[in-house]
Amino acid sequence: MSDHQQSRPERGRSDRKRPSSSTQRNESGARGRPYDARRDKPSGPPEPGAIAQRRLEQVASALGEVLQWKHPADLALTRWARTRPKMGSRDRAEIRESVFDVLRHLRQYRNWAESGVGPSTRRLAILGLSTAIGQQELSLGLAEDERQWLSHIRSLNVEGLPVGVRLSLPEWLEERLTQIPESYKLMQAMNEQALLDLRVNPMKAERDTVLRQLQNGPMARFKPVAMPFSPWGIRIEGRPSVAVWPQYEKGELEIQEEGSQLLTALLEPRRGEMVIDYCAGAGGKSLLLGALMRSTGRLYAFDVSASRLSKAKPRFARAGLSNVVPVVIQEEGDQRVRRLHGKAHRVLVDAPCSGLGTLRRNPDLKWRQHPQALEQYTKMQADILEQAAACVAPGGRLVYATCSFLPEENEQQVQAFLDKHPEFRLLDAREILKDKCPALALEGPYLNLRTDRHQTDCFFGAALERITESA
Repeated sequence: MSDHQQSRPERGRSDRKRPSSSTQRNESGARGRPYDARRDKPSGPPEPGAIAQRRLEQVASALGEVLQWKHPADLALTRWARTRPKMGSRDRAEIRESVFDVLRHLRQYRNWAESGVGPSTRRLAILGLSTAIGQQELSLGLAEDERQWLSHIRSLNVEGLPVGVRLSLPEWLEERLTQIPESYKLMQAMNEQALLDLRVNPMKAERDTVLRQLQNGPMARFKPVAMPFSPWGIRIEGRPSVAVWPQYEKGELEIQEEGSQLLTALLEPRRGEMVIDYCAGAGGKSLLLGALMRSTGRLYAFDVSASRLSKAKPRFARAGLSNVVPVVIQEEGDQRVRRLHGKAHRVLVDAPCSGLGTLRRNPDLKWRQHPQALEQYTKMQADILEQAAACVAPGGRLVYATCSFLPEENEQQVQAFLDKHPEFRLLDAREILKDKCPALALEGPYLNLRTDRHQTDCFFGAALERITESA
């Protein structure tokens, strides 16, 4: 179940097998409404209490998989759902929403769960599902002691909890946040569910045209609006299956977070240039780079993962791009990279990072990351930045970016690079973006996006210019 492509149609009756006896088992396995053999179907829909019971069992089961931390939450949920092919899209959406609510508030919920009885995973599921479908609806499927426990928990004042418990932060991350101004507001915002961000392909369509189509068609129920900062962005509510929309199928529309769009704008690619997307992944930023270049020049999409780049190729074709060259590179000493030393007009390094800036969409990262991994990321970022910088021609631009809010992955990483490389200078992101994004307020020379201030994921970007040859 993708975080971006989950629809929620009206609730329908689930597929059910015919029971062998004259009584019908409801979704929870208990005996319920009588079975009408003459019509070969149940005499009515399941009782609301039975639906709530079944949904609670499903959420508890899904949590049991996710909380093993063997895979990212989205992947773990997808694998879990594959073994239950009869579930409808509404069922999957409610289960996903419940599981992700637990992940956002895990430390707080575990604190509350200590006071209950029965399996702790079930108590976590009760708290998550009560957020997703409402306490009243869920209560129909709970035992009396569970109803009383849930009512008691929901009546408590969370303001009396320690900050780390209230915001559900692991202790190491709580300590790191002391370096960040107004971190409490930031983490409050990152515990909220994100909306879905789309981007128009500027080579195929105008944003105003696509926005009118969405607002005046069946997609209007998702309340599409223009993004406040990105000139190509559209924001919608819910989790529709965008991949089946005609605008998506024609390559006019893509899924891309607003902060990611602004990072691409910071690079300012031009027609006919040689541009490198050094950590291209599945090609999200390459798509916009290629469109802004009007499919001219040469755009290299580098990545060390062949599987990630293979996912990008059909996206490039759908977008109508013919100037993209996907290249699987070695982590160090790649000869194809060496041949491009000093030749690229622009290089984008969207570096591997902790990903903590995306906690609204990936709340499990709070619990899956650890300080030792952060040390590995910072070393990797420094190495990649060195490799990518060597490809920049004199007068060319290098953009270093992460989806993190931690200074050691961002400002400190850039300053260490500049101290070592006097042939580069820092450009002011405010000057670069002021005409493209006039509503965007930045406080310094970096593109430093915060969820609480900009309603985007946390993104960091630094634009550097090579002013001389290397020493």
